[in-house]
Amino acid sequence: MLKYLCLPTLFLILLIACKPKKEKQPAPLASSETPPNILLILADDMGFSDIGCYGSEIATPNLDRLAANGLQFTRFYNAARCCPTRASLLTGLYPHQVGMGGMVSNANQTRPAGAYQGYLRPDSCSTIAEALKTVGYGTYMSGKWHVGEAAAYWPKKRGFDKYWGLISGASSYYEIISNQPRKRVMVKEDQLWKPPTTGFYMTDAITDYAIEQMDYHLTTKPNQPFLSYVAYTAPHWPLHALPEDIAKYKGRYDMGWDSLRQRRYERQIELQLFDKLPKLAPRPSSIPAWERIENKSEWAKRMEVYAAMVDCLDQQIGRLIQHLQNTDQIDNTLILFLSDNGGSAENISSRNLNDTTKLMGEKGSYAAYREPWAYVSNTPFRQYKAWVHEGGAATPFLAHYPNGNLPKGEIIHQPAHIIDLMPTFLQLAHAKKSPKNLPLKGMDLLSLVHKQPVKRTLFWEHLGKKAILKGDWKLVAEKGQNWELYNLQSDRGELRNVAETEEEQVKKLTTQWTKWANEVGVK
Repeated sequence: MLKYLCLPTLFLILLIACKPKKEKQPAPLASSETPPNILLILADDMGFSDIGCYGSEIATPNLDRLAANGLQFTRFYNAARCCPTRASLLTGLYPHQVGMGGMVSNANQTRPAGAYQGYLRPDSCSTIAEALKTVGYGTYMSGKWHVGEAAAYWPKKRGFDKYWGLISGASSYYEIISNQPRKRVMVKEDQLWKPPTTGFYMTDAITDYAIEQMDYHLTTKPNQPFLSYVAYTAPHWPLHALPEDIAKYKGRYDMGWDSLRQRRYERQIELQLFDKLPKLAPRPSSIPAWERIENKSEWAKRMEVYAAMVDCLDQQIGRLIQHLQNTDQIDNTLILFLSDNGGSAENISSRNLNDTTKLMGEKGSYAAYREPWAYVSNTPFRQYKAWVHEGGAATPFLAHYPNGNLPKGEIIHQPAHIIDLMPTFLQLAHAKKSPKNLPLKGMDLLSLVHKQPVKRTLFWEHLGKKAILKGDWKLVAEKGQNWELYNLQSDRGELRNVAETEEEQVKKLTTQWTKWANEVGVK
């Protein structure tokens, strides 16, 4: 203790502590001789502000407790769209490096091999499941795959011991709809599977099978750690929710999107969510003022159902957490939660799958909450899923690991990215990267707890939308448009484009982005 030290000794300690740069970095707080279980939970199309600890009015007590007892990130980035994000999550590489720069290809479709082939390239990447199996992990997945439609690319071919879920993209929460443009496929292990005609709800079922897989592991491999990748389809459209969950939110959204976005922003201020408060991005001209629309009840209903989907998602995550507690696994399990992209502005009415005789949320209905409510989900940012502006590429991210000695309730403001998951898992599991893998560009996420400034350089490209983040600077462009430049330290909401006054910065970042794009095969 300091009070027992003599003054010369104390002076020497202080002198050493103050030495710059050459000081050795502290060991990660989460270092452990016993590799943890890993529970990786992915939401689908959930916006930045859609859970309570990020400003939402939706009831998410289980996720809020994870935040209160773990780490909460405010600058965690995804790849802006479902398929690319899942590819990076699984491999630790940029989507183009593993064949998923665009969207997944049809099972019977052949695209040119490379950055946009539409399934994970086996020659350039190992998955997290393949990597962790080498050090004794049991590997399990329940939920949405969406990185390879043909049977040769299904989860069990990529390192998972057991799998149940939806191979394809968006689907009904109650059934497999036969007349969708692209056939939806569900699988148990490697066999086609169909939901029962009654009593099935996708979010609940994903949890059921995840728990079943955990129990299998704890029974058959009790002395080995496990990876459980639980990829929910909620709250991705269509708007399907159970009546008892919808009832909780009746009338809650009669205030409209303008008032709700302001309330969420004020709640974010109360939570001290940002180290430097961004200005609230204004409502775009494509969204009418709430006071000017006539069918308010129909629009409010959309958000009631969406909120019910998020509420149910949290309930099911609570079941997973409770099961870890019941089986004495909670302390040595790293739980991570994130979303694959921001809220979706998509209008799916042209699919003609909605049965107008059904109530919104019921089996047979088929609707989305669309741009006005996505604008609320992504508070305080602008743009949406598939954009690489903050509204599309910033996600909630929570980390909870009792044995990792993580500080409780810590908010991490340093930038992190979906490519960081693989390096984090390799570090915790004492595993080595596969020799066939391309070099990993990510970092161990838990090392950010120490709060040393980390100047990251991160890249995006999806369907012509592109960006580079370097330090505080973000250069971003929509397809076919000029580059925009923002300083995220002072303008996280991307409201003040300074490209014209910072021409040299634009030039430098453009050169660096182009170099990366050429390396990974952007077209």
